[in-house]
Amino acid sequence: MYFELVYDKSLAQASYFIGCQKGGIAAVIDPKRDVDTYLKIAKENDFKITHILETHIHADFLCGSRELAELSGGELYLSDEGGEDWKYEFPHNKVKHGDIIKLGKVSLEAIFTPGHTPEHLSFLLTDHPATDKPTMLFSGDFVFVGDVGRPDLLEQAAGMKDTQEKGAHDLFDSLQDFAKMEDYILLWPGHGAGSACGKSLGAVNMSTIGYEKIRNWALKLLDDKAAFTKELLEDQPEPPRYFSMMKKLNKEDRKLLTEVPEIKNLDQAEYKAAKKKELKLIDARPKQQFADSFLKGTLNIPNDNSFSTWMGWFLSYEEDFVLIASSDEIEDLTRKLMRIGMDKIHGYITPDQLADFENGKLMSYQPLEKKLVEDKISDGDVQLIDIRRQAEYKEGHIEGAINLYIGTLDENFEKVDKNREAIIYCNSGNRSAVAYSLLVANGFDNISNYSGGWSEWRQED
Repeated sequence: MYFELVYDKSLAQASYFIGCQKGGIAAVIDPKRDVDTYLKIAKENDFKITHILETHIHADFLCGSRELAELSGGELYLSDEGGEDWKYEFPHNKVKHGDIIKLGKVSLEAIFTPGHTPEHLSFLLTDHPATDKPTMLFSGDFVFVGDVGRPDLLEQAAGMKDTQEKGAHDLFDSLQDFAKMEDYILLWPGHGAGSACGKSLGAVNMSTIGYEKIRNWALKLLDDKAAFTKELLEDQPEPPRYFSMMKKLNKEDRKLLTEVPEIKNLDQAEYKAAKKKELKLIDARPKQQFADSFLKGTLNIPNDNSFSTWMGWFLSYEEDFVLIASSDEIEDLTRKLMRIGMDKIHGYITPDQLADFENGKLMSYQPLEKKLVEDKISDGDVQLIDIRRQAEYKEGHIEGAINLYIGTLDENFEKVDKNREAIIYCNSGNRSAVAYSLLVANGFDNISNYSGGWSEWRQED
């Protein structure tokens, strides 16, 4: 058997390439949308991709199953569980609990594991030349390393009322069967640390079922459904806005994008035309470069592992936008945006072009040091705004600060006092840099960014 983990750090998302070397055929589980990665693996190892599987209808990324099927000729194997509201709207092989998907000498058994979503499947792999006992479980968003999939996304992100408690109860029941599986089975989940699909995912990419029985908090509460439900639903991270769009696009018969598009480098006339149309300008430079020289009205979303998430929070899927980034970063940014279905990139300009096109119009700002923040608080008449998640705020914050989460900050502008200086902070200055650009772009001129954030503030001088 051939096995390879494909891990996207930008969304903390795992997909899997599994091959039967004797038959020269392969399967991919939960592929990302820029599927050339899997085609390259197949070519380099003399495999033909014949099976493409999904664990569930994803909310956090646009699954590339149909793009991969289009390019490889592989067949789709998707869940037929969960009721009529959870059916894929395009042709596929329908998979139910107990179905065996044969891949040469390898087999994958579908296990119905509802909870995170009503139609969720996990896949139990057996490598028959070695043993007739299962050796791997691909758990999707059912069980993670150290955590389990949250059941509240349908209600919190997709607006489906009264679904989170039922999902929690279904997950509780699914875990009863999981706890009976053999300890030696390797666990390969759909996400790692940094994903919003759970609240305490481990940083290691894999585990064993036995280890999860020892360390996973959820498996220690399998004798108390009420306590399990309370703990599961409490302090989950705020789901990004784009999650509801992902549910829609992953389910319906959408337009396919079978290659990474080339993004046009705009000349000055094209850039001015884009500005005249009031297209959003996204500055993907690191926060310090943005602070040193930026155009008022641009949104600073640095090209790091959070880029896709913040783009999904702040941009709609109907609007075109222009990127500000170096030429050698454009393909990486395009791939990150492809993975959440954000395809309306009008073009890009480089930082040098920005300085040239906007000669004399660029601004700068200096983040605040801790001592100056202390002095301003002592003098009074400042508003402290903590933009971290509510759960982070509850654990500790600067005295007197209000909590306005960055993701929903644009829905709470009226709570930012324009009549006095507002000092914003997060944990280490990354999110507050994004929030600073968002506030300044929306007409708030008396904003300061405390870059040290809570991690510095809580340390004794």
